[in-house]
Amino acid sequence: MNENRRAMVVLEDGTSFEGTSFGGFGERTGEIVFNTSMTGYQEILTDPSYRGQIVTMTYPLIGNYGVNVVDMESSAPQVEGFIVKEYSESFSNWRGQISLGDFLKEHHVVGVEGIDTRALTKRIRTVGAMKAIISTEVLNTKNLLEKARASPSLIGRDLVREVTCQKPYRWHLDPERDGWSTVSPEVGSPLGDGEALFSVVAMDFGVKRNILRMLQAQGCAITVVPADTSAEKILSYNPDGIFLSNGPGDPKGVPYVVDTVKDLLGQKPIYGICLGHQILGLVLGGKTYKLKFGHRGANQPVKNLKTGRVSITTQNHGFCVEIDSLDQRVTEVTSINLNDGTLEGMRHRWFPAHSVQFHPEASPGPHDANHLFSEFVQDMAKGKNA
Repeated sequence: MNENRRAMVVLEDGTSFEGTSFGGFGERTGEIVFNTSMTGYQEILTDPSYRGQIVTMTYPLIGNYGVNVVDMESSAPQVEGFIVKEYSESFSNWRGQISLGDFLKEHHVVGVEGIDTRALTKRIRTVGAMKAIISTEVLNTKNLLEKARASPSLIGRDLVREVTCQKPYRWHLDPERDGWSTVSPEVGSPLGDGEALFSVVAMDFGVKRNILRMLQAQGCAITVVPADTSAEKILSYNPDGIFLSNGPGDPKGVPYVVDTVKDLLGQKPIYGICLGHQILGLVLGGKTYKLKFGHRGANQPVKNLKTGRVSITTQNHGFCVEIDSLDQRVTEVTSINLNDGTLEGMRHRWFPAHSVQFHPEASPGPHDANHLFSEFVQDMAKGKNA
């Protein structure tokens, strides 16, 4: 392949891998993690929740359907680096517009292929997610190891400021950007602003576009605001509900957001996803902790404790709310992860506030949990009719 050259990946425990670069050139550090999804690499690359991370795909062949404008979850790739077993330079899909390699090159993201991703994943599972470096420039293991160990940790770090919007904006569907995959058939067709039934303020911690599409499809007119927006400013929009979005990093790294949501609790219905769920957990008096290697993929089983229903869900998080830290008199645990028993959903017992750790909007992944957006709508409807 033209312009490809040697590249190295070095983990902070001294483990190293050598492969061939594709995409951009350079040197980047980040926390190295793995994702078990078989498809959806474009959505993974552009998910702001991956800011600060080098992503390894466990599925061996990546790039065979190219990249298109519709499947972007943000305006550009958010990862620090991308590692695959085998990169497909040729792509074949009726929606494909450019190759994955050209897409990464355009956005200066280093991709590495030819890595034993099975061995790398097993190392991460054994040791845990750790700091790492990916490089096409320096191929000296000792030098790269020093840089990896000197790089910043995700613990306590505010990555939300790097991905949140700079000023408030009204979300609108863009036919060229959103195309035919605007919403899943299960949630119906999107409504225009004039037809909107509810007004929602979405606090942007790194929100995925498909979440906004799904909310609009449920009849919501959405105003997206920066993460540091005050509670007073949010309430000045007179919303029917407040949405806490997904986002990267440690929830303890954004204490200003926790303080804001404390002020909002009980004022309006609140719904949180992923980082938004963790922030709500801190607001409700819970504690958060870092998982050994996180949950990242489209095959995580989640059990609803009320109905007994099991959904296969998409997830992307390295931190979690500790179940035992929640006051069960105040907070009801609504769902758990069947793999490890960790918290996946909760609801305040008397205020209209609930959240889930997984991604009901998927993108990529199964649509088992699409219906959960309707719970937020029901809370807003009750508030309007009260």
